[in-house]
Amino acid sequence: MNTLAETKVGRIVADNFKTAQIFTKYGIDFCCKGAIPLKEACEKNEVSLDNISLELQDIMKEVEASPYQALNLSQLIDHIIETHHQYVSNSIPPLKAYLSKLSVVHGEKHPELNAIKDNFFAAADGLIDHMKKEELILFPYIKAMEEAFNQHFPLSPPHFGHIRNPIHMMEIDHDTEGERFRIISKLSNGYSTPSGGCQTYRVAYAMLKEFEEDLHTHIHLENNILFPKAIKLYEQLNS
Repeated sequence: MNTLAETKVGRIVADNFKTAQIFTKYGIDFCCKGAIPLKEACEKNEVSLDNISLELQDIMKEVEASPYQALNLSQLIDHIIETHHQYVSNSIPPLKAYLSKLSVVHGEKHPELNAIKDNFFAAADGLIDHMKKEELILFPYIKAMEEAFNQHFPLSPPHFGHIRNPIHMMEIDHDTEGERFRIISKLSNGYSTPSGGCQTYRVAYAMLKEFEEDLHTHIHLENNILFPKAIKLYEQLNS
């Protein structure tokens, strides 16, 4: 049995979602970079393993499992689409408008705004394309696998080969967008509005911060819960 230090960060959060707040506190990525042991994550982020372990154990004493673990694959997919995909789609237009305005009005004095705008626009376009691929290709096949398993009927092999192939592509997309938001967070000094910043400035930064937090949860649900379960089911169906 793995000790807590040897357990992957994503697995810890998948088992108890409340632990996410501890990783966020210490700046440890539990979604895109969640596939590494806690000890390694602490070393990379120069965080005390002993301190974070104690805080994690305090939360884990509550023995509250992630509510998402109880969902079947179809339910989890529906939740991801209805909650996180919809959030992304709804948030992109106003954020693009705010960042464009800020870049024009304040970009000369605060050149970081131009880089923030460029990174967000790239992330927005990437996420829209990414979600489309999930909703049209990967997610329907995962649902079909679950139905085939429950109804005990054979499922035709997908055109993309092993399900690890599209999942790997989705994980690469996650890494790309996660990195873009790490850049945005750094450029914005952790979404801190500079002295004298207008209301649009404050709203845009607050929305960017919320967007990143939602993205972390969104990616975590896919990388650490949905995808491992989908791979396991695929291998059961093809054993």
